[in-house]
Amino acid sequence: MDRTFDELVAEADSVSVDGWDFSWLEGRATEQRPSWGYQRAMGERLARARAALDIQTGGGEVLAGVPTLPPLMAATESWPPNIAKATALLHPRGAVVVADADEPPLPFADAAFDLVTSRHPVTVWWGEIARVLRPGGTYFAQHVGPASAFELVEFFLGAQPEEVKNARHPDRARAGAERAGLDVLDLRLESLRMEFHDIGAVVYFLRKVIWMVPGFAVGEYRDRLLDLHGLIETEGPFVAHSTRCLIEARKPAA
Repeated sequence: MDRTFDELVAEADSVSVDGWDFSWLEGRATEQRPSWGYQRAMGERLARARAALDIQTGGGEVLAGVPTLPPLMAATESWPPNIAKATALLHPRGAVVVADADEPPLPFADAAFDLVTSRHPVTVWWGEIARVLRPGGTYFAQHVGPASAFELVEFFLGAQPEEVKNARHPDRARAGAERAGLDVLDLRLESLRMEFHDIGAVVYFLRKVIWMVPGFAVGEYRDRLLDLHGLIETEGPFVAHSTRCLIEARKPAA
């Protein structure tokens, strides 16, 4: 029997959204993956590193899934539930998780790492990344791109200004890296299809990815949620498009 709007919303509003594991959405939402395979490529670089830092590691799921970690592996995270989850996943692998406010400065010495990684950082502090990299060291990351999932964002918030849509444009990432003295070696952007098959998937996603609709709460957006539930029921999955940017930048050796 099909579940009602209230049942779907109540379930999605009650489950834990700790960490960066989206397995709860299996069978309820889908998202294409970028062609470059970030976790695999990150793992290849970590296997060659001596000392590495993963910034804004979330619950540590991506880093914990890498086959080989360097002799010195550190990760930062700001949200207490994620810090606990990342610690449980990463400490058995010999990695240290450091509580950090995601604001400068990073709690590490200059030139401490030959590799810095990050998957979907909320804010990128290029000067700090450059500072903690050793000469010849590399930053390798997958960023959220411009106007990611904005079909969903604009359904709830209305049309967004162009400067908001383009805040995460790859050109800005390149400019930020270069201002910090890094040489950009690779920069790619892809648009990826997302499908939400029920309103519970939408609620869970917006609770977890908190910057999409800041301050999202079921009570506040109930009317729009009900409208979207009706659309999904009559027209099929709600389609949006995420954007992902791969960037690799190196600190000059001299």
